[in-house]
Amino acid sequence: AAGPSGARSRGPPSRRVYPARPPIPTVVPVDAAIRRVERADLLAVVRIERACFADPWPYDAFERLLDEPAFLVAERDDAVVGFVVADRTPNHGRDIGHIKDLAVHPDARGEGIGRTLLRSALARLRARGVAVTRLEVRKGNGPARSLYADEGFKPVRRVGGYYRDGEDALVLVVDLAAWTDGEASDARDESEER
Repeated sequence: AAGPSGARSRGPPSRRVYPARPPIPTVVPVDAAIRRVERADLLAVVRIERACFADPWPYDAFERLLDEPAFLVAERDDAVVGFVVADRTPNHGRDIGHIKDLAVHPDARGEGIGRTLLRSALARLRARGVAVTRLEVRKGNGPARSLYADEGFKPVRRVGGYYRDGEDALVLVVDLAAWTDGEASDARDESEER
C-alpha cells in the first residue's frame, strides 16, 4: 500500500501487545544525576517544594519518607535540582505504588529532569514488585498532566476539592507491566530508526 508520500511501505506493520504511547520528546537532562535521597538533601528538597507549590509539605513529612524505595533526587553541579517521592503498599500480591510528590526547581525546568525522575521512580517501583502506580494531580496543571499522559497514566476518577484551595484532583493510574513494555518498545523503535 502506498503511504502519504506515494512510497510503498516495506513488510508488514509491527504489532504491539499494548497501545503505543505518543512520541516522547528526546530531552535529556544536562549533567543531572538521579540518586537516592540522603538526609543531607532534605533542606534542598524543602526549598524546591516551597518554590514550586503554594501549599508545600513540611520538612518532617519528607523526613518520615526517607526510607521509601523511590525517594530520589536529581543533582547537578553538587546541587539538588529536583526530587520525586514514591512509596509502595502491599495489596494481596498486586502491590500499589504511589507517586506522592514530584518537583523540579523552576530554574531547571524544561530539561527533562521531571520525566527522568518519574521514569526512575517507576522503574524502582516495578523492580520491587509494584503492579500499578497512582498519583494525584491538579486538574489545572496542564504540564504535569501532559507528562503523566506521555508516560501512560490514565485518569480513573476526579476528587472534588482535594487541594486546600478547593481545586479538584485527578487520580491517574499506570499499569507498570504495560509501562515497562512501552519503554522496551520505545527503545526498539529508536534503534530501528537509526
